[in-house]
Formats: sequence, C-alpha cells, structure tokens
Amino acid sequence: MSEESAEKNWKRTFSMDLLRSVPMGITETVGSTFAMFVAVGILQVNTVSKSSIIAGPALGLLLSMFSVAMVRRIGLSANVSAAIGWIISAVGYAVVAMSPQNEILFVMGIVLATLTHALSSPLQAQIYREHYPSKVRGRLFSTVGMIRASVAALFGYFAGLWLVGQGNDYAPLFWVFALASVLKATFTLCMRRVYLRKSHRLSLLDSFGHLREDKVFRKLISSWMMLGFGNLLCMALFVEYITNPDYGFGYGAENVSLITTTIPMLVFIVSIVAWGAIYDKMEFYRLRIITNFFFFLGLLVYFLVPTYWGLIIGISLHGIGKAGGNVLWNLFVTRFAPSDKVGEYMSVHTFFTGVRGVISAFLAFAIAKTLGPSVVAYIGASCILIASLMLLPELKQNWRK
Repeated sequence: MSEESAEKNWKRTFSMDLLRSVPMGITETVGSTFAMFVAVGILQVNTVSKSSIIAGPALGLLLSMFSVAMVRRIGLSANVSAAIGWIISAVGYAVVAMSPQNEILFVMGIVLATLTHALSSPLQAQIYREHYPSKVRGRLFSTVGMIRASVAALFGYFAGLWLVGQGNDYAPLFWVFALASVLKATFTLCMRRVYLRKSHRLSLLDSFGHLREDKVFRKLISSWMMLGFGNLLCMALFVEYITNPDYGFGYGAENVSLITTTIPMLVFIVSIVAWGAIYDKMEFYRLRIITNFFFFLGLLVYFLVPTYWGLIIGISLHGIGKAGGNVLWNLFVTRFAPSDKVGEYMSVHTFFTGVRGVISAFLAFAIAKTLGPSVVAYIGASCILIASLMLLPELKQNWRK
C-alpha cells in the first residue's frame, strides 16, 4: 500500500472510530453503572445474580481466545466478526427491555449482551494494528477514547436523572443500549476489512504457544494477571458499595451514576489524551508502574475513606489510572507482538483478563459480605503492589531507553 493510500485508509478508519465512539460511550455505562444499579436498587437480585452480571464481560473476554481461533479458521474479517457480536449484544439488551421486572431474563439478557460485546476486543486490536500508524497510534486511540468517555459521562449523568423520575421503569434505557450496539456494528463494517492470519485447521489453544515462546510476553501477562485481579476485585463492588445501605451509603440512581460514571469519565477525558501522547514516547514499563500507582491509591481512598468526598477523590484517582490503563490494555500487544499475530497475542491477553474477571466477580461479593469492603480493598491494593514489584527488573533494565 502506498503512503498516500495508507494515510487515506487510517483517516477513514479514524473517522468511523470517532462516530463509533458515541454508541461505545453509551454502552460503557451498562457495566459501570446501570446494570448493577437496576439489579441492586430496583430488582434487588441475589448475590449469585450480581456476581453473574459482573462476570458477563469477563466471560466474554475469556472466550475471545476461542472466537479468534474460529474466525481464523472460517476466514471472516475482524470487522464482520465484531459486528456479529454486537448485533447479538443488541438482542440481549432487547430481551431486558421487553421483560421489565423479570429478574431471570434481566440477568440472562445482560450477561448475553456484555459477553458478546467483549468478544470483539482482540479483533479491534488487529484493526488498530493494521490501520493506525505506530507513531500516532496512541494519540489516535486516546482521542477516540476521550470522545467515548465524554459521551459516557454525559449519558450516565442524564440517564441517572431520568431513571430517578421513572421509578422502576428502566426498559427504555435498555432499548437505547440495543440501538447503540447496532450502530457500533454498522460503523465497524464501514472500515476497510482486516483479516487475521488464515488457519487451515481449528486449533483453539494455538495462541497459548506464544506464552511458551515469548519470555517478555509471558512476564507481562503474569504481572497483568496480578494487577487485574486486584483491580477487578475492587471494581466489582464500586456500585454495590454505595447502593447497598448495609455499607453505609444507600445512594439512589442520581448519585450512583455521578460517582461511578460521570466523575471518573470526566477525569478520564482530561487525562486520556495525555496518556496517549505519553504512550507514544515513554518506555512501557515505566508507564505501566505509574498507572498502577493511581489504581493503588484510588482503591484505598474509595473504600477506606467512608465519606462523600472520599468517594469522589478515590474514584477520580482511579479514573486517572483507568485512562492510562485503557491505552496500555488495548495497545500494548501492538508494541510487543509481530504484526501478523497481534490478534492472537491479544486473545491470550483477553483470555486471562476474563479468567481473573470471572473469579473476582464471585469472590468480591462473598468477601465483602463476610469480611467487609475494606478487606477487599486491602487485598486488591496488595495485588497491584505485587504486580508492580514484578516489573522492577525490566524497569531497571529499560530505564535509560
């Protein structure tokens, strides 16, 4: 591809990505706020149902490794495969919208929607690797992330206000999520097709071979496993902690959406572009440990300073870390993986994200119920500290780069 056509291609992808960031921002509020708020504040579901809702996207990430293997074998493009997942996600939200006050169908619909949404993650990484130039990849991705976070912040706040006025009628909200999922699929199909490395046989575990062969990748995944477990363990309780009156707050939809979506997304907006520019220039291990620091501090403040302002400061610090972590999580394989294997590397990454996400979803509520949220915070922060210490040898080795 000539330089002129390559530039035209990434600009087209970028324009579609910007348009897609609007419905992406809308559906992002499902996981951050509204699924759990409806489950706890309206339907008052049991612990297993709450854990299942939190585990939905994690299960999707876990299964994404196998979906990538199937896409490679069938020969579908990454675009079409991601679009199929988002259409199924729209069906899940429609099931919720058509079955108000039905706890079983609510949980099933949310799990289906968030699971199939998450399946697209490694496919998106391959699209970014193929279409975005490496010198500006971080900035392009962070710009899209800023728009997505802006939409999530605004939608989360106003949807929270709307939900207060609606009482228990949450169905229209999930019709909006269904429409947003369809739009995500549409804009992805408008991008130039990207194909994964073709496989002549269906081998679901081939991608694990990269862990054996690539020492750097293996070390990063090990550290990320520890970091992600601690982070996800605490994040599973963000909404529950301030919605459930047993923990001392008992906030309604307006405050819950403000604290768990609007404020962290506003912080995300302010910091995401800076993180993207830093990613393009800073040594990776240094940047990883800096983001870990914000996660570590944010979780401790959120759960251990039991005041309104403690929640605000804690979620803000965590939001700064989440902005940097979002760039690293989505793009690090484009830096470390061979160009034709980005999707495979990313599928391993998302698989282990799913493993820790499923485990933490069920452990978080059990630990909080028996020992309290503060114990969850201490465990999570300790995991993040250990994950950072694991990377100190690489940090020292690469310090002068």
